[in-house]
Amino acid sequence: MSWGTAAAAIFAAAALAAAVWNRLHAKRVMKDLERMLDAAMAGTFLEQDFDESLLSAVESRFAHYLAANAVSAQKLQEEKDKIKTLIADISHQTKTPVANILLYAQLLSEQELSPQGRNCAAALEGQVEKLRALIEALVKTSRLEAGVLALHPRAGPLGPVLEEAAAQLAPKAAERRIRLVLSPTDISAVFDPKWTGEALCNLLDNAVKYTPAGGRVAVEAVSYQLFCRIDVTDTGPGIPEEELSKVFQRFYRSPAAYEAEGVGIGLYLARQIAQGQGGYIKASSRPGQGSRFSLYLPRG
Repeated sequence: MSWGTAAAAIFAAAALAAAVWNRLHAKRVMKDLERMLDAAMAGTFLEQDFDESLLSAVESRFAHYLAANAVSAQKLQEEKDKIKTLIADISHQTKTPVANILLYAQLLSEQELSPQGRNCAAALEGQVEKLRALIEALVKTSRLEAGVLALHPRAGPLGPVLEEAAAQLAPKAAERRIRLVLSPTDISAVFDPKWTGEALCNLLDNAVKYTPAGGRVAVEAVSYQLFCRIDVTDTGPGIPEEELSKVFQRFYRSPAAYEAEGVGIGLYLARQIAQGQGGYIKASSRPGQGSRFSLYLPRG
């Protein structure tokens, strides 16, 4: 064997050894990264668990990132705990004063008052009811966002939930001379009955609120293969196209509806409830032709 042939063989062997070493090193690096990710997802990652002297620059930076991320997650949990405590305090501290003000307003309205006095007592009672509804909505929304209240979707029929929501809004619709129509359904879906009912009541309340006397509000469920759709349709003034993307924002009020009752949180809460159980809400409307809000829920 000539010197050239021997050198070529040595070079080939060295190249093969280097390729094998690089492959093994890359495999070790990937296993270290995978181990770090597993620890991070399990919430047990500690930077000192890994010998940094054996890590590549990428591994080292990744370890620093995961350590910082673990600290951020801990701070986020601490903030959620603070919000949970704050919400509990607000709910507890405001419940009694609001109930007392409402009670005194009702007692005042039962006394012999002048016409102006009766109007003032009625206005006071109405404002207290609005304040109570606002506090309850804010508490519910904050608890959902903070993860304090968890939704528990389960398979079940939609009919009873739709019937209960319609029954709750029927007196308000009758008072405003609005025809509330509920189409019977035997559709089933996977949802949290309590919170889905809350979302439906918000959609119905919104429809009744903006539908003029003599109008119509309809509730109907439609089944698809993967989802079911609950439509709440009204014959109100409709929503301009440029506002459709804003109506689900917290506290958003249309300039054309600033005199209407409400604080602009019902649709936001309904969307949070839908998203919390794997669904979503869409709105479609044309000015002068009413609006339709569709709540989509998974069927399985």
